[in-house]
Amino acid sequence: MNSQLLSAALAPEHQLEGFDCGKPDLNTWLVRSARHTAANNTARTFVWTPVEEPTRVVAYYSLAGHIVERSSMPTKLSRGSPDFSPAILLARLALDKTLHGQGLGGTLLAHALSRAARATQYVAARFLIVDAADESAVTFYLKYGFIRVPDDSRLYRKISDISRDIADASGLGEH
Repeated sequence: MNSQLLSAALAPEHQLEGFDCGKPDLNTWLVRSARHTAANNTARTFVWTPVEEPTRVVAYYSLAGHIVERSSMPTKLSRGSPDFSPAILLARLALDKTLHGQGLGGTLLAHALSRAARATQYVAARFLIVDAADESAVTFYLKYGFIRVPDDSRLYRKISDISRDIADASGLGEH
C-alpha cells in the first residue's frame, strides 16, 4: 500500500461525504449504507485515508459472508464442491478519482483479497465472489485472475488460489 495512506475499518470519525470514484452508485452506497451494513453485521467496510487527513476517505472496499450454489458457478471452479459453498462477497471496491491512474486499484484489491484470505483462518469460505458493476470492472477483475460466469456480472476466485498467490508474493510459498 502507498505509504501516504492509512488503512482502517470504517469508524464514526471517517468523513464519507465528498468521496467521488466517478460512479454515483458506489459514492452513494458509501455515504448512505456502509455504516448501516456494519451496524447490522451484513458487511464490513475498510477505508484508506491520507496520512495528513486521517478522517477523509479516499478508497474503500466492503466484504460480506455469502453462500454460492454450485449450479451457478463455472464448471472449472465448481468441481468437487457441495451443492452450496461458503464464500466471501467483495461487495464494493472503489478508489477516489484523485487516486486514479496511479495503479492503486490493484493494490486496493490485493488488500481486500489478503483480508478475505486471513478471515478464512477463522471462518471457512471456499470462494471469493465479486459482482462487477460494469464491463470496465469485469475487465479489471479478469486481469487479477477472477473467472467470469457467462452472461452474468459475477466473477469468482478460489480462496486457496488467493492464499497461494499471497504466499508466493511474500516469498513464503513452497520452493
